[in-house]
Amino acid sequence: MYICMENRDLYRYEVHSLIKAFYPREEVKVLVEGDPHGEKILRENPDIAMRLAFAPEGITLTLAREDRTFFKQAAPGTDDAVKGPACKEDVKHLLYDSLREVTGQDLPWGDLIGIRPTKIATAALQEGLSDEETVQRMMEEHRCSKEKAELSVGIAKREREILDSLHHGDDGYSLYIGIPFCPTTCLYCSFPSFNLDLWKDRTGEYLDCLEREMEAGAKIMAGKHLDTVYIGGGTPTSLSAKELDRLLGGIERHFDLSELTEFTVEAGRPDSITKDKLEALAAHQVTRISVNPQTMNEKTLRVIGRAHTVQQTVDAFQLARSLGFSNINMDIILGLPGEGEEEVRHTLEEVRKLHPDSLTVHSLAIKRASRLRRIIDEKGYPVLLNTKEMMDLAADAAAEMGMVPYYLYRQKNMSGNFENTGFAVPGKYGIYNIAIIEECQSILALGAGSISKRALPGEGGRGLRLERCDNAKEVDVYMANLDEMIRRKQALWGAAPDAPLTE
Repeated sequence: MYICMENRDLYRYEVHSLIKAFYPREEVKVLVEGDPHGEKILRENPDIAMRLAFAPEGITLTLAREDRTFFKQAAPGTDDAVKGPACKEDVKHLLYDSLREVTGQDLPWGDLIGIRPTKIATAALQEGLSDEETVQRMMEEHRCSKEKAELSVGIAKREREILDSLHHGDDGYSLYIGIPFCPTTCLYCSFPSFNLDLWKDRTGEYLDCLEREMEAGAKIMAGKHLDTVYIGGGTPTSLSAKELDRLLGGIERHFDLSELTEFTVEAGRPDSITKDKLEALAAHQVTRISVNPQTMNEKTLRVIGRAHTVQQTVDAFQLARSLGFSNINMDIILGLPGEGEEEVRHTLEEVRKLHPDSLTVHSLAIKRASRLRRIIDEKGYPVLLNTKEMMDLAADAAAEMGMVPYYLYRQKNMSGNFENTGFAVPGKYGIYNIAIIEECQSILALGAGSISKRALPGEGGRGLRLERCDNAKEVDVYMANLDEMIRRKQALWGAAPDAPLTE
């Protein structure tokens, strides 16, 4: 489906995202007249589905397939031919209202395309609006459903209570360490992940680099308050028990953990969890782990490239409980290949039997870097869709286990235009998850593919803004250029560039 922006290149990302949300099964391309690449495609493909024209007095949308034209008039004193908040709002409203009319669809999140809708609710509540007024604003200004607006308000209020315990801004920080190795790569995955079999002889070398980066990072963050530690991946428990002990010991040597409110290790894949690894985590006072099945249906596990069985998930979870872990999260994904309501219901029934302390419900996002995206593009694999009924099943199951929603985020190309929601028993919330989504403090991130973020005062002293620096995604590139990775962090936090990287 080709979309032509006739006379302005304005808000191309927003235009693409909204149209794709209404037409998830179609490949959407936004072209601009006057752009050489766009002009070539326009000459070769005269069948343009939609045209957008920007003018000071308003924006016009022409739908060729329906032979209809819609117009959004600019508000008095605004100019819809110039980039700015008014133009952005008008183009989103025009697209959403018009496509809703011609397709008969209501998107759960309306015209919102950002990943943090709770920020809108938080801002409104901080202005002094009531819960009801905030819900009404989200429905009117962003076309959100009442259900999603109420969900945002509830989570925003709960997040504020949880985040009160953290050190905000650049005074406090969380530590993220990435272990980019996995037993196999899942079909849907786009995270930095490398087959363990190809790297098993070099994991010690990777840990050497992490140790150096930890030493340098601790010097950079000296005097700041460390609130949470999160070890993710990849699959951290793809490391051996001895290697985990070494990694966790390095964290204890280099960082002051006296104010820590949470220490999470994403155990993740059940086939990577053993008793000696869990004992290593417990010995180093890890407080929260994940045992992530994604689905409890054997057939789907094979399809998505998970090399474990449902029984291995059950065994790993029960083993962790027997060793004293009292805060265990489980992840599931809705919208997986071949799964409908019956399969989702079965997964939730099996999860309820284990009764985890938190449940993170993901709506499948078909990411460009995943094998699933390539299969869809190359072999015509059908686009997968999540449904409201599946989301409701998951929310009901979480409620039956005494959980409440405590954080939420969205992703581009998310199945069914839904969201990822974390549910937890009160007191067992994933604090790092909230901190990273709400962008309330700095994140020191170590390891291949990780991104550090420094929280600084916003313009005019209002709010916070984040400055970032990233580590190389490829493990060998990260290790070969470790000094550069460290220098980037020194520059981000203003540490002396000539400071010694190691003793």
